[in-house]
Amino acid sequence: MSLTILLFLSIVLLLGFAFTRTYVKRSMLARLNWDDLLIELEPVSTEEISTIALDYLHPRRGEARIQPEALWEMIGKADGLRKMYANAGVLIALAAYAQRWNRTESLVVVERMRRDGKILRRATLRLSLGLVLGYDRVYGPFSVQEAATAYYLMRERVLALYETSHAGRLPRLAAVV
Repeated sequence: MSLTILLFLSIVLLLGFAFTRTYVKRSMLARLNWDDLLIELEPVSTEEISTIALDYLHPRRGEARIQPEALWEMIGKADGLRKMYANAGVLIALAAYAQRWNRTESLVVVERMRRDGKILRRATLRLSLGLVLGYDRVYGPFSVQEAATAYYLMRERVLALYETSHAGRLPRLAAVV
């Protein structure tokens, strides 16, 4: 009985810590100016991520065009996954920053990006657990595809938003994102 209560309390504390950490990070990003947000972005292999995402979004005959082992390499392994996860919050903050010039469209884009971010977080969690528990060989490739596709969509959405909202900032944003 006491072990069950201890386990339950541990889970509650862990979830509380995760929510608090997310809230603090989100509020910190909201206070940054545009230049500081760009500095927060970590470099990822956008070409490789785009290849994975487009393969996932536009299926063709012979579904397995990219081999599962290659997917992990293409995203940059665990480090690339961590960078995509970290960049997701910054991309959302950049979209929210665009509300200064285009409130209506940016509200829609931010909400879509938040939903993409949830997919990215879930896929990252599944991959992390899969690596630890050893079931990543079966389900890992699907999670890599989901994470890459969510990140790709977030990137494309923020670039499209800046193209219509503040085209002057688009070249610099496109260079770092």
